Amino acid sequence: MFQEFPAAAAVFLLRGDGEPYISKTANLRRRMQRLLGRPAEHSRRLNLRARVREIEFTATGSDFESQVVLYRLLRANFPRTYAARLRLRPAPLVKLHLENEYPRASVTTRLGRLSPQVSNLYYGPFPSRAAAEKFASDALDFFKMRRCVDDLHPDPAFPGCVYSEMKMCLAPCFKGCSDADYHAEVARVRAFFDTAGESLARELGEQRERASAETAFEEAAAIHTRIEKLQPVLAQLPEIVRNIDHLDAIIIQPSAEPGAVSLFRFQNAQMIGPVLFRIERHLEAPDSPAVQIQSARPQSMESRVEAVIYSLGPPQADSAAARVEHLAILKRWYYRSHRVGEIFFADDKGSWPLRRMVRGIGRVYKGENSQAPTAFPLTEAPSSPS
Repeated sequence: MFQEFPAAAAVFLLRGDGEPYISKTANLRRRMQRLLGRPAEHSRRLNLRARVREIEFTATGSDFESQVVLYRLLRANFPRTYAARLRLRPAPLVKLHLENEYPRASVTTRLGRLSPQVSNLYYGPFPSRAAAEKFASDALDFFKMRRCVDDLHPDPAFPGCVYSEMKMCLAPCFKGCSDADYHAEVARVRAFFDTAGESLARELGEQRERASAETAFEEAAAIHTRIEKLQPVLAQLPEIVRNIDHLDAIIIQPSAEPGAVSLFRFQNAQMIGPVLFRIERHLEAPDSPAVQIQSARPQSMESRVEAVIYSLGPPQADSAAARVEHLAILKRWYYRSHRVGEIFFADDKGSWPLRRMVRGIGRVYKGENSQAPTAFPLTEAPSSPS
């Protein structure tokens, strides 16, 4: 019987007496022999030979695919305990509290309820809370948005805090600015996060050019110093960090099927797929999971990849808890020191780098070295200025 199982990676489910046994393995045949073979005398190793009546398994081509399949299987069979079984660590996010009368930023691992009335924004995923806090702190040094966590009730008699004393906050707490000025500053912060810092770099560059044209060289030098301080802040930002509502990515993984790769799409903080993408173009059977491309004229690889993308979305709306879990799966894979597979992102207009994606598919299919994850410093952010 054991020879019927592939000696390859898979996610499996064993049914019998009691609750099912679900797990993933790099070698299904060897794992079945351990669990279902004849038990050795006096051995403490888990053996389910006398309990199992039915075996189900799904062959997978990568650990990432195994993780996604395992997550869905555990969630369906153990709706109350699947999160503890998976041991997923939620992805840290930078949250802009735009529903607050005086918005601020914080780091969180939770998402608010999906409601059109709530206008909070979330940026991530970051590799750790320390990394998210450091980036948020370094970025906010270039702005004057408040960092306190209280709900403000502006009072001119309020003494303020150290940030207002150091001119690092517009001080709405004691009406140090008008509401319009404060919300304009919040809009600058939002633009910074939405553009991965490009808005601020462009703004400072224009200010420097204007000061130079007006022969205000000391002012231009001071602005240049700010630009130099901004560059290392932007350099530490991973490519994946963006507004999660706009995070649209295609993940390419090896496939258990010969001559193909598996494609996933991450959209609206939800994982979609996998779908089989065959390297050699040919027609599939009607019940095949592969994307079918039937045309009298030859199609380029770029057009085939684009057809797969359209077949993978959009996902059905899921709960905020499920979106947090999908983000955790993506974060776990993306920030590995040696990850398998590649990821590509849609731009602000929804366009995809199709040529780069075709080359990425070729690299994954051939088993060549994939993209290296972006390095990110993990030092703690300072809690307050000295």
